[in-house]
Amino acid sequence: MADQAKGQRAHFGVFIGRFQPLHIGHEYVIREALERVDKLIVLVGSANVARDPRNPFSYAEREHMLRAAFAYEMAQGRLIVEPLDDHLYSDTAWVAEVQRRVREIVLREGNPEGFPANGIKDFRIALAGYGKDNSSFYLKLFPEWDSIQIDSQHGTFGASDIRDRLFRRIPEVPSSILSKGVAEQLEEFAKGEAFKMLLAEREYLDAYPQEWGEGPFVTADAVVIQAGHILLVGRGQLPGKGLLALPGGFVGKDERIRDAAIRELREETGISDSKGQIPPAMLSSFIEDSATRVFDAPGRSLRGRIITHAFLFRLPERRNLAKVKGGDDAAHARWYRLGELEPQMLFEDHWSIIEQMADL
Repeated sequence: MADQAKGQRAHFGVFIGRFQPLHIGHEYVIREALERVDKLIVLVGSANVARDPRNPFSYAEREHMLRAAFAYEMAQGRLIVEPLDDHLYSDTAWVAEVQRRVREIVLREGNPEGFPANGIKDFRIALAGYGKDNSSFYLKLFPEWDSIQIDSQHGTFGASDIRDRLFRRIPEVPSSILSKGVAEQLEEFAKGEAFKMLLAEREYLDAYPQEWGEGPFVTADAVVIQAGHILLVGRGQLPGKGLLALPGGFVGKDERIRDAAIRELREETGISDSKGQIPPAMLSSFIEDSATRVFDAPGRSLRGRIITHAFLFRLPERRNLAKVKGGDDAAHARWYRLGELEPQMLFEDHWSIIEQMADL
């Protein structure tokens, strides 16, 4: 669809970003977009992931940044901020969520007294972007929307540069490229426990390639399901200390990947029945071979290029779940109800793996 003509206003604009953190480049695009639309919907991406050095700020913290920078516009209802979840292994699911959220907001905000007769078709929607390359990519995913092309005046830096300067032993908040409220929020954040944990993780990850290389590495993960529950371990070490993870680990040089998944499952959970620890051959019989999948998103791990193979173990449905106990480097091993899991509880892309493997 062609770029929106100069002087022509759309009813709603859509701007998608992670804002880790919000900086004056983002703010410039938002202000320019507000000049061309009646209302701007800002979708804050990666809203459902656990903190890590790449995504250090929660959705609530980033919403607070936007509110500090655009208090008037939000109070007037011209700027609408909503969370947007990641779907790392399904572009279709991500696009569907964007469409669903935009539709709900447009129908709610566009006609608060009732749904228009033609639904969302009664409103013109435009996607705002930094420039033709970035916006053209999005338009391929949302061809029904117009395009607002904005050439940012702040193209020499990005949010990653801010994170690099913030996560140091002596943190630096680059106030010249942050609005006052955001700078104050980062200064306060750098005094808290979350910052200390993220700094330790950042230092660990910086040293990782020197010790182990950048990969590619091969790992195996066990997705173990029984009676509506999934077996997870608590990570006892960096990275992701304190987060939940699938039992799994690196494949040995003389080991088959399937055998590695079984070995890691036994080592990390001690999975047992009434006769004792379940032997490898029996665990192997629980694997649904047709469900085995490779998860290879290039950025799935901050440690380097790690490609994992996930095996679905479907244990017999029983009232009493298999006994488990944390072992190896796992802080604990426990069964969790699938319906009570939250994505923010999981390490790296393990929520996305579970989402795919367990058909959530």
